Amino acid sequence: MTQETPIFKPAPALPHWLAHHLPFERRFYRLQHGEDADKRIHFLDHGEGHQPVVLLHGNPTWSFLWRKVITALMADGGSTRYRAVAPDLLGLGLSDRLPSMGSHSIARHAEAITEWMEALELQNPILVCQDWGGPILTAAGRRWVEHGHTIGGLVILNTAVIVPAHPRNTAFHRFARRPLVSDLVFRVLGFPVKRPLSTLHKVQGDPASIRGEVARAYRWPLRGWHDRGIALALARMVPNTPDHPSMAELQATEAWLRGYGGPVSFVWGEKDPILGRALKRHREAFPNAAVTRTQAGHFLQEEVPEEIAAAVRGLPSSFGTCN
Repeated sequence: MTQETPIFKPAPALPHWLAHHLPFERRFYRLQHGEDADKRIHFLDHGEGHQPVVLLHGNPTWSFLWRKVITALMADGGSTRYRAVAPDLLGLGLSDRLPSMGSHSIARHAEAITEWMEALELQNPILVCQDWGGPILTAAGRRWVEHGHTIGGLVILNTAVIVPAHPRNTAFHRFARRPLVSDLVFRVLGFPVKRPLSTLHKVQGDPASIRGEVARAYRWPLRGWHDRGIALALARMVPNTPDHPSMAELQATEAWLRGYGGPVSFVWGEKDPILGRALKRHREAFPNAAVTRTQAGHFLQEEVPEEIAAAVRGLPSSFGTCN
């Protein structure tokens, strides 16, 4: 792991009730370049192995989502083979906030994640992504390769890296575009994480997988009015028309992915009401990919961490260059 430097610092202690869920090293990286220079990315860093595994969450979660996957990956000697690094997107978790909801874009997040990966000097990382983590981490992967690096493989969980020709949103995303009322419900009332409007458990195969302290952990970083705006910002980043601002970045990354020659593995929660049906178009784009179907919901890391860890372990031990 990288030693403490002016740009890498230990993260402060968590509340006791939360700390026991995250028995991993946690650090901050201070961005050095671009419009977000001096902002900090919080991340988990666990394992001493030579094979880095980058795990990126989506909306409205944070690196906490990966704790069970990291534990499963490190079992049976995995800590000497793998190094798991899981960042919080800017605006989510313990990472610094962006100045406004309009500041969020795939490109902006991807640039920050790419810089963080390069600062960690990761060698041939495996990229594991879910929800908005999919488009953002694969966009970062495209930049990573353009910068002369290689990728060890992709493990793709319920996300949308293959874009429909005619994007259509769920009721959740249509609601997020309603002026005024969506701002009230998301930013003031705390939808979808704050009680009584919390809905994270409702998109699970097993609703009990996000209850009690686990649900509290997802609420905890989004305590303030400004904090909760990120969930609405990322919901509005989902394209609803072919000319939506996200489409250019999504299409550029999809074109890169279709030319990617390395190993791909899918782990899918088919009880996900948001993206459960999206597996079909992804399989068509990657006919040689390994596929693990599960009865999990949207946040499948909470329900099937062993299957996700197995998909990472199942990638070939000798990886080619992605180009």
